[in-house]
Amino acid sequence: MPQWVAGNIRSKDVAAIPVMTHPGIEMIGHTVREAVSDGRIHAEAVIALAKKFPSAAACTIMDLTVEAEAFGALVVFSDDAVPAVSGRLLNSIEDIECLQVPSLHAGRVPQYLKANLLAAKSISQMGKGSGERPLFAGCIGPFSLAGRLYDMAEMMMLIYEQPQAAHALLSKCAQFITKYCQALKLTGANGVLMAEPAAGLLSDDDCRTFSSQYVRKVVEEVQDESFIVILHNCGNTGHCTKAMVSTGAAAYHFGNKCNMEEVIRDVPPTALAMGNLDPVSLFKDGTPEQMRRAVHALLDKMAPFPNFVLSSGCDTPPHTPQANIEAFFSALVDRS
Repeated sequence: MPQWVAGNIRSKDVAAIPVMTHPGIEMIGHTVREAVSDGRIHAEAVIALAKKFPSAAACTIMDLTVEAEAFGALVVFSDDAVPAVSGRLLNSIEDIECLQVPSLHAGRVPQYLKANLLAAKSISQMGKGSGERPLFAGCIGPFSLAGRLYDMAEMMMLIYEQPQAAHALLSKCAQFITKYCQALKLTGANGVLMAEPAAGLLSDDDCRTFSSQYVRKVVEEVQDESFIVILHNCGNTGHCTKAMVSTGAAAYHFGNKCNMEEVIRDVPPTALAMGNLDPVSLFKDGTPEQMRRAVHALLDKMAPFPNFVLSSGCDTPPHTPQANIEAFFSALVDRS
């Protein structure tokens, strides 16, 4: 995987990796509820997209409830929307102290491991092998997971009023995420897109303290020649990019709220910087012509940066028109 990263930086052509699975779910005639609950359906959606679109890598679903559910959080499902955590699992510092790090058999974790196993096997058998077209699994970041377990507003208060308790919770979250990523690696996935959007609520210093140091621990445990970490923070407006890159991840994925031309200057030239077209206003609600113009404008702006990878600013939502995805890729071909 380090060679794959370096190859994208050396290449004169810009790689394109939109974060998307929902269009694949719709292509195979299933609902979001079915895909996030059944590893085989999930894998079939990933494979269908890999066959149809020339993305430089495939991605599994960005589901920020899997790990929280494994800890015991209540999750609400819908046919047409991503799952959501309901209510609050932890209500006190005593609850944090009693919280147990779950096993990999909890909740829907086995189905997500199954999805990655099946998708990795199929994609490796396509025209491009895993060294050329990697599969990136998904996981949540430690601060975002803690916020889903303790309530995000309460977590923001906890880090200032009871920082030791906050660190205790974050340590347990990071332990489980590390264990989950190690299992994802064993499925044949080539990396993980770690979504840490809640860290965008923090200042750069607080992001280092309550997010990045824990992300770095995960990176140090799982990132190697066969597996990389891509850190995604769509809550970052540019104010905590330095904290993000302190994690040592191989790649950084930015949301549409930040100026890509500015944030990439804080990314090491040996790491990939990915982003950042609006997944809603462009991918879902835009027109093909608007998409083409946006791609051309972003490519023009990012031309001086060889480590740039064209992507969506976050996961493309359900009911994203295929015509807009096709325009995304055709606009890239226009400039190649």
